[in-house]
Order: sequence, then structure tokens, then C-alpha cells
Amino acid sequence: MKDRVIQAYNQLADDYEFNVDQRSIYNTEYERPEMVKQMPSNLNNLSVLDAGCAAGWYTSQLIREGATVTAIDISPKMVEATKRRVKDKANVLCLSLEEELPFEDNSFDLIISSLVLHYINDWELTFKEFQRILKPGGQFIFSVHHPTMDIRLAKEGDYFSHEFIIDQWKRDGKIIEVPFYRRPMQAILNETLKYFKLERLIEPQPTEEFKKIDPKGYHKLMTTPHFLIINARN
Repeated sequence: MKDRVIQAYNQLADDYEFNVDQRSIYNTEYERPEMVKQMPSNLNNLSVLDAGCAAGWYTSQLIREGATVTAIDISPKMVEATKRRVKDKANVLCLSLEEELPFEDNSFDLIISSLVLHYINDWELTFKEFQRILKPGGQFIFSVHHPTMDIRLAKEGDYFSHEFIIDQWKRDGKIIEVPFYRRPMQAILNETLKYFKLERLIEPQPTEEFKKIDPKGYHKLMTTPHFLIINARN
């Protein structure tokens, strides 16, 4: 599975660097505004881990707000894109979230993980490591696919299953197979609560700018959420 995710996101790296980060309204006008809203109002001098940094959009924003940032991603091509974006202003590493992380205990004030965890089958080690490296009282914010979105791709239509799915994304006339895992809401919450205290659960809504650009898509998101955001504490 890990190799398939690396392959998919190596293929998607250019699209993320030059298109998704600027033009995808599902990112710019849907997921990101609410994720940013959940972050501390003052990030100055906070130590932050961007866990699954992709092409580095969040990394660059965190740096701009004065944070000391470590950014990690499983895809070498995404790591290269992030390095191009932030130069030497962050520590950018190619690492897997399914393995022990090379950071000291209590290293970070904040961990953010944007639309990454649904690529991981078992969150046990990942969350255990996040708990270890996050300072007491530190904040953990992550977004994933909403279970009501993923059910449309479920082979058996079983909402309560933990299921491996291969989605197909069309990019530049090519079909890229993107594998991920779907979970019911109770699994997402219970696995989070095993290691963290839940502060807030958010089913984001699109911005008014989204509505201007894509009224049909706006109505769809206002009636059927695509993403889920969890704000938790260590």
C-alpha cells in the first residue's frame, strides 16, 4: 500500500505544486479556511509538524506566521516541491507516518495533517507517535475524507466497514489510481479518543467565494460534506 501511495503522489506532485495549491477550490475555499481557523491565533515561535505536507502550502503559511516548521511527506517528489517552495526556512524530510518518527518526545506544540490519514490503514502507531512527540496540552488538527463521501465508492455499500478503495483521478488526460482506506465516523472518533482529547469536530462548509465560482458544487457540499476536521489536544 505504501508503495502505491508513493507512486500516486509522485505522479500528482506537479499538479499539486502548480495547480491544486492555487486553483482547487475544494482546497482553497473549503478545507483550508476551516483548518486555518482551528490553529492558534498566534503561531510565533511555536514548533509545528506538518505531517503529510504535499507540495508545502501549509508549511509556507506556518512559516509566514512565525512558526518553526518541520514538514514531512512519504512522496520524494512532494518533498522536492516543498523544498522548492520554502527553501531553507523549514526542515523538510521524506518520512512515512506508518513508522516510528525520528523526533524527541514533546518536540512539537502543534501537529497538523491535511487530508493524509485516510491513506493509512492502521492509525495505532501513527497516533501513538503523534502523542509522544506532541507536548502536553499540544494541539493536533487533522482533516480526512468524510465517511458520507467515501461510501459512494464502497464496493459493498457497507458504511460500517473498514475498506481499502482505489479511486481514479483524471489529471492531464491520464488516469491516476489513488488508493485509500474508508472508515465509519465511530472509528475515526474512537481511534482519536484513544490518544487525544477531542476539542471540536468540524464538518466544514464552503466559502461564499466557492459559491460564486461553482454554485452547483457549493449546493452539493452544503448538503453532503466531503471532508471532516478533528481538533484535538494531547
